[in-house]
Amino acid sequence: MQAIRRRAVIAAGVVAALSIGVAGCAKSDRDSGTEVKSTGGTFIFAGAGDPKNFDPIFNDDGESFRPIRQLYDTLVTHKPGTADLTGGLAESWENDPTGKVWTFKLRQGVKFHDGTALDATAVCANFDRWYNMKGEAAQSQMIYYTDIFGGFAGSPDALYDNCKASDAATAVLTLKKYKGAFPGAFALTAFSIASPAALKQYDADTVTQNGDSFAYSSFANEHPTGTGAFTFGGWNKATGEITLNRNPDYWGDKAKVDKMIIKVIKDENTRKQELRAGTVQAIDFPAPADRKALASEGYKVLDRPAFNILYLGINQKNNPKLKDLRVRQAIAYALNRAQLVQTKGPGGSAVADEFLPNTVLGYATDVQKYAYDVAKAKQLLADAGATGLTLNFYYPTEVSRPYMPNPQEIFTVLANDLQAAGIKVNGVPRPWNGGFKDDVQQFGKQDLHILGWTGDYNDPGNFVGTFFGRGKVEFGDQAMTEMFDAIGKADATVDQSAKKAAFEQVNRDLATKWLPAVPIWHAPPAVVTTKNVAGLVPSPLTAEQFNTVSLTK
Repeated sequence: MQAIRRRAVIAAGVVAALSIGVAGCAKSDRDSGTEVKSTGGTFIFAGAGDPKNFDPIFNDDGESFRPIRQLYDTLVTHKPGTADLTGGLAESWENDPTGKVWTFKLRQGVKFHDGTALDATAVCANFDRWYNMKGEAAQSQMIYYTDIFGGFAGSPDALYDNCKASDAATAVLTLKKYKGAFPGAFALTAFSIASPAALKQYDADTVTQNGDSFAYSSFANEHPTGTGAFTFGGWNKATGEITLNRNPDYWGDKAKVDKMIIKVIKDENTRKQELRAGTVQAIDFPAPADRKALASEGYKVLDRPAFNILYLGINQKNNPKLKDLRVRQAIAYALNRAQLVQTKGPGGSAVADEFLPNTVLGYATDVQKYAYDVAKAKQLLADAGATGLTLNFYYPTEVSRPYMPNPQEIFTVLANDLQAAGIKVNGVPRPWNGGFKDDVQQFGKQDLHILGWTGDYNDPGNFVGTFFGRGKVEFGDQAMTEMFDAIGKADATVDQSAKKAAFEQVNRDLATKWLPAVPIWHAPPAVVTTKNVAGLVPSPLTAEQFNTVSLTK
């Protein structure tokens, strides 16, 4: 791990102190200074859903980020198997005492896949690009940018000020105010650094809206160009195969396999069948019932620590009854979450009482808990004049997520609980990309939905701030200014003990005063491989890098 300079005590020790790791994970060869030689072969990973595209800034889901992480690098990254920060494209970084000015010392000799050089000017071009997005590009799925940087050029909430190259190896980023998300947010896959030449050549910022979805550029779909351990070999949408080729000029540990294929197999049983047939070497998010069976058959079941949350989102916009706190509390009391964990949760799952894991700063042990109580739910509905309430419940199909291995089954259990309390449920299944995410996060068509989150870095703002730090279509809660202000103030608190106390109070108030959603569970997701796969290091962030993988005979 490269040295990290910390002249100011601003957000510096949180990640290290509260890191989530996998015990005994292998030391990076980059740290030892040795070069890994290719062992050859093709590693085939079964993806659970289609990626949206391969332009990092326009994505926010794991199926898109899996290939993106292999193609690009970020300025800051995580040590394999942990949430600890280490150098990525930046060998080191430091912040000034205000936390507003960040200086990155870049690695020398790094090349983009098109042969152009990574330097400070290229880094700043990426930050400038994100900040200056306009029109349909800015309106598309740039969730990470707006969550972290507040807004685009001209927005009063914009956090970004400027980025300057003081020399070829030094990029200096200036923000308008301190934000607790940094430095962890610099490791977000959405903020991967792309080749400015390729962005320009392939019209990366050309985005058009078609009905309820967006169409992206040839850069995003055909010519993604980063600095990663793999280069792009094509996306065959007919077969669902994404081909990644070993980058022989990679600056870090070179991939051990010649090629990686991500094969999209949307049906869970089919993924399992292909693993057993040997046509794929790895699958993600096995069903809870399959984990023991696969392990007993000799497959490697690699658990990741639970660093996630599944929640039932409540959209207050479409049905005025949902604006009544008593109705939202009734929904919480109606859910038998303990039984859901026992019957549908992966091994080691636990009922969630708040919206972040208990290892994250600001977790409050004394939040109000909503035990399963059908009678209380019915009484609250009656008190609110909401007897006979009918709600449209959206859930995704053709996908498994780390926090949601089988959305159909989870929906069925929760819908039955709600109906037992007197709430009529209209189930609305929608495909993950090009359907569910657009309907829920862009257009807010739902009353209820199930969704979740795997943490990107160890900070409370990455959980509750991402969900509830501002008005979002997903929850229809634009009027909850007290909640937005409280989260904003907590996130802007420099002193770590004061920040801890502020977020603890936020979590108490989320459970009692605001309740924009109901936390369901924390679930440890797994990845399963065939016996001949070696070197795969599971990440608590589900952010695996596959350059470490080799195939044995």
